[in-house]
Amino acid sequence: MKSILKYTLMLVLAVTFCVSAEAQKIGYVDSGSLLEMMPKVKEAESNLETLGKQLQAKGQKMMTDYQTKAQDLQRRVQAGDIAPKDQDAQVAMLKDDEAKIQQFDQDMQKQLSDKREALLAPILNEVKTAIQTVAKENGYTYIFDGSPGVGVLLYADETTNITAQVKAKLGI
Repeated sequence: MKSILKYTLMLVLAVTFCVSAEAQKIGYVDSGSLLEMMPKVKEAESNLETLGKQLQAKGQKMMTDYQTKAQDLQRRVQAGDIAPKDQDAQVAMLKDDEAKIQQFDQDMQKQLSDKREALLAPILNEVKTAIQTVAKENGYTYIFDGSPGVGVLLYADETTNITAQVKAKLGI
């Protein structure tokens, strides 16, 4: 009798699991290839590349000026055309120039990063909205990003969120 009850219980649990699993519709999207196809992304990348080239040219000019000053100082020192006191002042100025170049490089990286974020944020928001709309229209419970190496949840039906119940169990 116990074994019949045990098998019946297992059968009920298995059927319940299958029914609940079927009730959830899961999909995925390859956001990487989707973004590659969007003209807005290509335009943003082109703008970033242009800005990067402009900033690189400015940085290269700073570096060329620095090298010219350093070579000139070295030539003057070897020729004995500069007093030790003036040499120390020139070396200090070169160190300042070097620090400015390093600061410019850091600022350039930040500027490019900020620009990338500013250009891509509205595009990514547009994609997110489209994914959510498609998910709701087609009754998907979850949408995952199927791009290689990503595996991120992009959409979830809020009725499946159990955070409140877990917080209650934890006493938070």
